Amino acid sequence: MNPAAETETRTPEELPGVVTRLFKGVLYAEGDEKVWQSLLGLSSQVRDYVSVLGLDLILDESEGYAFLKSREDADGTLPRLIPRRQLIFNVSLLLALLRGRMLEFDTNSSELRLIMTEQDIADMVAVFLPESSNEARIMDRLATDIKKVVELGFLRKLRGQPGTYEVARILKAFVDAQWLEEFDARLADYRATLAGTPLAEAALAEAALSGTVATEAESK
Repeated sequence: MNPAAETETRTPEELPGVVTRLFKGVLYAEGDEKVWQSLLGLSSQVRDYVSVLGLDLILDESEGYAFLKSREDADGTLPRLIPRRQLIFNVSLLLALLRGRMLEFDTNSSELRLIMTEQDIADMVAVFLPESSNEARIMDRLATDIKKVVELGFLRKLRGQPGTYEVARILKAFVDAQWLEEFDARLADYRATLAGTPLAEAALAEAALSGTVATEAESK
């Protein structure tokens, strides 16, 4: 066998490790520099490798993250290797507002990291919630929503700073313009419902919306 041909067809020894790491979730440059550097050098091979499984490699070198995403399958003939997570309205609302805040931040600030406290997040979300005399209940629910967004990887707790979070840059890849447009339409209907109903009925409408699926996000 021609040694040159063997070299060309041989799978790079780092490739299985890189692909396995991507199957576990989002890869951040700052989180695993060694695997990240291997990915940058093997990106074309990784794309070819996962392509046969119906997956695409989403790689943003400037933002420092990469992940695998299932291809759109209009016929529904391909099994999903990367499952989707259904999100309730409150979590979808929080993601949309965080994405909007990141857009403002990128436009108006030269800083790279968007840092927000729980109070910042509460103030941002408050204008979209119905009036309520039970502020403690609202804050408890918001804390639950924030915890869920942390689990999804879109917020990161800052060490040594309780109640303070960094908004992960990868949010830009998951909440795109189409997602926001579709959610804005649902949000407009929701706010119209609240504006046209008494307080008690509005609370019921909110509870109903909170239990429905508003959108889906790729599992990471």
